[in-house]
Amino acid sequence: MTIPEHARGYEGFGGEIGRTAAESTPWWPEEPTAPEGAPNIIVVLLDDMGYSDIGPFGSEIDTPNLDRLAATGVRLTNYHTTPVCSPARAALLTGLNPHRAGYGSVANSDPGFPGLRLELADDVLSLPEALRANGYATYAIGKWHLARDANLAPGRTRDSWPLQRGFDRYYGSLEGLNSFFHPNQLTVDNDASTVEEYPDGYYLTDDLTDRAVSLIKDLRAHDGEKPFFLYFAHVAMHGPHQAKAEDIARYRGRYGHGWDAVRKARFAKQLAEGLFPEGTEAARNTEPGFDVPAWDDLEPEERDRYARYMEVYAAMVDSVDQSVGRLLDTVEAFGELDNTIVVFTSDNGGTAEGGPVGTRSYFSQFVHHPVPADWERDVAHDPELIGSEKLGVHYPRGWAQASNTPFRFYKGQTFAGGVRVPLIVSWPAGLARAESDDGVRHQYGYVTDLFPTLLDLAGLKAPAQRAGREAQERDGVSLAEVLRKAELASPHTEQYAEFGGHRGYYKDGWKLVTLHKAGTPFDDNEWELYDVEADPTEIRNVAGEHPDLVKELAAAWEAAAWRNTVFPLGQGFGPRSRRPSHARLADPVRLLPGTPVLERFRSAQLIQYRSFTIDVELADDGGDGVLVSHGDPQGGYILYVEEGRIHFAYNQFGRISAVSAEIPAGTRRIRLTAEATPRLRWDFHVAVGDGVREPVPVAELPGRFQLVGMAPWTGISVGRDARGPVLWDLRERRGLYPFNGELTAVTYTPGALAFGPEEIKAIQREAELAAD
Repeated sequence: MTIPEHARGYEGFGGEIGRTAAESTPWWPEEPTAPEGAPNIIVVLLDDMGYSDIGPFGSEIDTPNLDRLAATGVRLTNYHTTPVCSPARAALLTGLNPHRAGYGSVANSDPGFPGLRLELADDVLSLPEALRANGYATYAIGKWHLARDANLAPGRTRDSWPLQRGFDRYYGSLEGLNSFFHPNQLTVDNDASTVEEYPDGYYLTDDLTDRAVSLIKDLRAHDGEKPFFLYFAHVAMHGPHQAKAEDIARYRGRYGHGWDAVRKARFAKQLAEGLFPEGTEAARNTEPGFDVPAWDDLEPEERDRYARYMEVYAAMVDSVDQSVGRLLDTVEAFGELDNTIVVFTSDNGGTAEGGPVGTRSYFSQFVHHPVPADWERDVAHDPELIGSEKLGVHYPRGWAQASNTPFRFYKGQTFAGGVRVPLIVSWPAGLARAESDDGVRHQYGYVTDLFPTLLDLAGLKAPAQRAGREAQERDGVSLAEVLRKAELASPHTEQYAEFGGHRGYYKDGWKLVTLHKAGTPFDDNEWELYDVEADPTEIRNVAGEHPDLVKELAAAWEAAAWRNTVFPLGQGFGPRSRRPSHARLADPVRLLPGTPVLERFRSAQLIQYRSFTIDVELADDGGDGVLVSHGDPQGGYILYVEEGRIHFAYNQFGRISAVSAEIPAGTRRIRLTAEATPRLRWDFHVAVGDGVREPVPVAELPGRFQLVGMAPWTGISVGRDARGPVLWDLRERRGLYPFNGELTAVTYTPGALAFGPEEIKAIQREAELAAD
């Protein structure tokens, strides 16, 4: 039968259509199906973990499951990534150089330049999209950090969220970091988790692993053949460093000999296992602001406290290894481990964000300008609490130097310490090693190479289009043959690098690099040159001996920068501006009881760098409980009623202060006013009233340092203290302490900013390092 021209809805139908089913032939579009025998793929990505922090790359930390992968897999000793987090994740998942992907920096600003979109463009194809088009189930677990912080709230675009970028399911933290005991917000697929109180014994790494294992089991219960791609991006090892007590106990007393001895032992192991050529020297950081004192020069109290930080860090690495073991055991239980590609790596090198002495008040460490003389970067809590849920801590940079053994510098710099990380690739069925092959590879590789390498190993092709547009051409190249044959030269011969003004260019064993000082010109005088085949730790600057090569590579960097939308260069974290529409996020807001916890970024716009007023409306007398809270153990404030008194407590990055007053009969309004004063302080005033006349002051708490940067980390909650407790004493006595009276609403009225835009940018520049 001929379908009439005016018929609609039959276009593209491959069967036959008649007036009746008997006269018609059904047809079904072809479903994407993976090739027979296609391997599962698991990518495990760590955050801020240094080159030497796992056993296969020199560590003394117990990592039996990673040892197991390395024993049958391949170790790439010369693998490079970006200096910080979001760019590395974008490059890994797209195969594009980070600035081309839109991530020249971390996803915590919105400067308005092509290389700093901090959202994935419509024509950027992702690895999960390519794999799903080839018949794979696709799952993302853990840290995402590829969506701008302003787009994490309801009503904002989700274009760069995991499910919009090719993943079937997602569970984790969209932010750049989180608490391991009380995450500020977790996301399930496309929505914020409704969990407001975490159970005793909760630990984020375990929770993420539980969900990953569950997704694999769920898939196999429904489909015994479909291959899966699991992208497991751990929140560990990012600060705040927190670990389970039983894991810390295994490392108690193991680091008293100090970071110099640990570094020496790790380097000796690396040399013994052939990770570096004979004659390689371990580099030490001596530059001001990066330098590390000799362990033996420290005071006994310092050595004891610093050792505790490393015990916690080791416990976290151990916990990740346990997680890897659970994944391997699950896949093995289905008989699929031999045909599963497992990749293990880190997003950048170990970080010096803990400063020279470490910190027990994590977020206070990131406020650098202006610096009040009495600002506390390390609130002196009992060292026994280091690593527990009650503190946010970070190790001193001496341990970061040990993490990055044998390289110089840290996360954030384009020297090897910031960009050279471990990479293990295991696939027993497809990358079986000859008896003579030790599995060590010295060829250069870059993070963009993982996308094409995984497709090549699995025998798959990526779609040419995304969303009806031609997909951008990928920059990465396949390292599949290098994984199979140790003698082959690397196909990746040149690579630019840039972050925060630090620049670098690799070509055929030479590396041109800068350690850019903020406020100085971006000129050729700051270039250093290293022969990284003979001097992989970048100790001997030979720029003076090869001026023509410096000029050639500097010109190559310039050309690559224009090809990859690197310009304009910025200082520190680059341009910090926000789009004008974000100003409305600081409009007054009236919150009703039962409102879900506000997202962190939205909450911060109501209070940071400004005066603000909180009005609590009550419908009746009486009632105990929390009226409003904002924050968690890392910093915050809470207003609550207990036994007829109004209490205001302020958590100044871990230092607690509080005031209280009796509540008169007939009180219908409670007002908290914060007056922003110079040098980053707030003067707080508590007032009460009958709802008709102006509230009368009853208590004050002046001179508190403002919570800025990444604090308060947990958003605003009305009528309870959700998730991480602002005040530990109250949580231990009362739990979430929901208000049991008649609470009508809580209204936030932000006041004027206490600083100009340029001053605020300067404050944020280093503070936002915490979000990476």
